[in-house]
Amino acid sequence: MSIRVVVADDQELVRSGFSMILEAQQDIEVVAEAGDGAEAVDAVRRHSPDVLLLDIRMPVMDGLEAARRVCAQSSCKVVMLTTFDLDEYVYDALYAGASGFLLKDVRRDDLVHAVRVVAGGDSLLAPAITRRLVADIVCRRREEAASGATPDRLDVLTAREVETLRMLARGLSNAEIATTLFVSEHTVKTHVSNVLSKLGLRDRVQAVICAYETGLVAPGSP
Repeated sequence: MSIRVVVADDQELVRSGFSMILEAQQDIEVVAEAGDGAEAVDAVRRHSPDVLLLDIRMPVMDGLEAARRVCAQSSCKVVMLTTFDLDEYVYDALYAGASGFLLKDVRRDDLVHAVRVVAGGDSLLAPAITRRLVADIVCRRREEAASGATPDRLDVLTAREVETLRMLARGLSNAEIATTLFVSEHTVKTHVSNVLSKLGLRDRVQAVICAYETGLVAPGSP
């Protein structure tokens, strides 16, 4: 069964280029293209795609608002596209529900890989954006600490679920977590599902954000 994709970018050459790359794959079908945020939201509503590739800077309705609406109204996974690795909207877009970020100069193979990974229910971030995101989280944590606002969101988790969240934040896969905890991958999937459900998180990217925000892990920690 093909992965259904909508490509949304206000630059026609970029949009058509991504569409051609994806259409060349036997397991991917581009069901629609959109030139602005409003068109992107409408295309998702009409075509029910699995993945939406969405430029963050769009006319009529920006990508952030479009991502928020798509994630709230459908199960479609959103991957944000940006020209800049220091885009100020990275943090907010992930909280809006985006499953990941890619730079527009992404390699052909990496673009295809990203679509497949996100369609499979996982999340991803370009390395440069991950560094930017972690720096932003640290800054916000410092501001919260200075104001005395240090809410503990992790009390609802069991000890094993907390450990699972810590490993997610370190970038371990389900298989790697299973090996470390000496449990089956099925058990790990259950732990991950419980973490997301109890903390009200959409996916693994938001789980990583939560782990840094709550101080469960810190940049550079093993």
